[in-house]
Amino acid sequence: MTIRQALTLIIAAAAIGATAQNLQSASALKNKHDKLLANQERVQDKIRAKAVDAYAQGLYDDEEPEPDIYTEGWDSGLVNPFKESDVPSSKVIDVTGYRMPIDGNYVTSHYGYRPRFGRNHKGVDLRAAMGDTVRAAFDGKVRLTKFERNGFGFYVIVRHENGLETVYGHLSRFLVQPDQVVKAGQPIALSGNTGRSTGPHLHFETRFMGYAINPEAIFDFENRVTHTDNYTFNKSSYTQSRNYSPAKRYESARHSGKKAGKAGRYSASKHGKKSATRSTYKVRSGDNLSKIAKRNGTTVARLKKLNGIKSNNVAAGRVIRVK
Repeated sequence: MTIRQALTLIIAAAAIGATAQNLQSASALKNKHDKLLANQERVQDKIRAKAVDAYAQGLYDDEEPEPDIYTEGWDSGLVNPFKESDVPSSKVIDVTGYRMPIDGNYVTSHYGYRPRFGRNHKGVDLRAAMGDTVRAAFDGKVRLTKFERNGFGFYVIVRHENGLETVYGHLSRFLVQPDQVVKAGQPIALSGNTGRSTGPHLHFETRFMGYAINPEAIFDFENRVTHTDNYTFNKSSYTQSRNYSPAKRYESARHSGKKAGKAGRYSASKHGKKSATRSTYKVRSGDNLSKIAKRNGTTVARLKKLNGIKSNNVAAGRVIRVK
């Protein structure tokens, strides 16, 4: 072998070694690159998972009423878990966003003292057949589902975002459980005849910090609406009912007219009757639904339902139904 041939072989071997080294480096780099991409994918998955969790938590928080109303007496098994010293003398309660507790509208027994039984009736009894759907009156959370043989029978208590608690008694079946969040109108039970009951019906109570408010101070069961958008709780008047029906207003005006003499009788017959029979209202400049509702003894929710209105504002000159 000549020197030239030996050098050629050495150069060729070096070239082959370099090529092998380059290929080996590329393969190693590719493996590292693939591993890095895989790690990045896992990181992205974690980021996306955290984002989804945060979003889901946000939705849940929107559904969950404010937790500060679920503190005092929440774990108590009593219908009234509150202390008298904590109850304010007066409190304005928002009663919009309501649903009637049952489809019927007939009150079979009113709130108040019952001479027959020698005790106070702290709610109203609403006509219901066995197994009728009982619904939550407002948004809230179930505090208690319980059975009392000599009292409410099977009953549910729901605490609401507006500070009220509602009691539903003599049920045949629960459809909810304690700590469950419910919406106004959501089925919570089936009506029945359990406990101290003489026939199928729904016993319904509205309570503020243990005080059993007359439900007819909040609800107009005949027309299936609330009397006003806000109810003002007062320790001196919570047992009294309210009736803003046109017939009731006219009757009150007529009696006032008799006491006032001729001028009063004229006022009752002319103005009182006209007010009682008016079913429409022509919107004035500067009016909104709140003003119109107050002026006509109704609620904003009722006006919206009667007239298909979504906004609180309504154009001047428009004629709307008020009953």
